[in-house]
Amino acid sequence: MHILVINGPNLNLLGTREPEHYGTSTYADLVQLISDTAEKLGITAECYQSNHEGALVDKIQSALGTADAIVMNPAAYTHTSVAILDAVKAVQIPTIEVHITDPDTREEFRRISYVRAACVKTIKGMGLAGYAMAMEELVRMLRK
Repeated sequence: MHILVINGPNLNLLGTREPEHYGTSTYADLVQLISDTAEKLGITAECYQSNHEGALVDKIQSALGTADAIVMNPAAYTHTSVAILDAVKAVQIPTIEVHITDPDTREEFRRISYVRAACVKTIKGMGLAGYAMAMEELVRMLRK
């Protein structure tokens, strides 16, 4: 089983970006967590991050036939991107939306998620642990 983990804009700045919201763990820490979780689950995982909407759409499309599931934090594109929503709908790969913080407790505009309509679940406000939770959930779902 292979899970693709996709991260959107500014997540490469974890550890320095708004630590009051996102904590002090770095993107490298997140990649390590994903690798450790994959090993524990007996699966493989690939991490991808881009600040560019089209690159994220291309990566979602490239998952067709190569990934069994997707964990995705679209970051700011959560609230703006119909293109990412359409890509997830097009590939029909089970996808869980993850957010490090709980967008519902932040600015009003962050409460809107376009991508959520194509996801099997959303995990929010659990910090980096939300990624591991999403991977575990997808593995449970796919092994049934």
